[in-house]
Amino acid sequence: MATPSSDSIVPGTRGFVTTRWSVVLSARGDTTGAQSALAKLCTTYWYPLYAFVRRQGHGPHDAQDLTQEFFARLLEKGWLGDVDRERGRFRSFLLASMKHFLANEWDRAHALKRGGKTTLLRLDDASAEARYRNEPAEHTTAEQLFDRRWAMTILDEVLARLRAEMTAAGKLPHFEALKFSLMGEKTAYAEVAVKLGMSEGAVKAAVHRLRERYRALIRAEIAETVASSAEVEAELRHLFAALSA
Repeated sequence: MATPSSDSIVPGTRGFVTTRWSVVLSARGDTTGAQSALAKLCTTYWYPLYAFVRRQGHGPHDAQDLTQEFFARLLEKGWLGDVDRERGRFRSFLLASMKHFLANEWDRAHALKRGGKTTLLRLDDASAEARYRNEPAEHTTAEQLFDRRWAMTILDEVLARLRAEMTAAGKLPHFEALKFSLMGEKTAYAEVAVKLGMSEGAVKAAVHRLRERYRALIRAEIAETVASSAEVEAELRHLFAALSA
């Protein structure tokens, strides 16, 4: 999928809205709202951690156990106490927490019987390994793989949101015909124009609007995973770097 340059991202609003991660940080996970926000973030971004654990050398079953147990503890325990409220990034927090978990708590986690604990976050174990088999060659480090999967997850979420918006507006056929413009495919304005019964100029205008909305949604999705507006640009740069690595 093509990645927009950082200077083409639609500027955000002047104020930084309350987001899932900022809710978690402000409450330190002690409220129902914070727990719900954290659970949503974990549900969305669990696969990058699974890929990280697999690339660290753990087999499929152990990686499934470890990832499940990691999230169980993350949602049950007060692991947010040391996160810097002003500079906390969900991506960085997740990776650092998993590294600590693997280094210090492997024996206890490995001793647990599969299915022996209440599942707080249901992971799709079958699809996880299927996805992992399509990952890049082994020369990619675990950290690089985590970052790339995190970045691709962001784009997948954005594309799903954009599709839902277009569907709600009764424009799903337009989205399906124009999404090529978001994926790095060659422009085929004339062909699309015939398909949609539009002029080429109208198709170009529609593509422009779609790209602008796509970029705005990328920014909004990134904002959900950082604690302040000052970190949005830095996290966007990290996303683009991860996708091009």
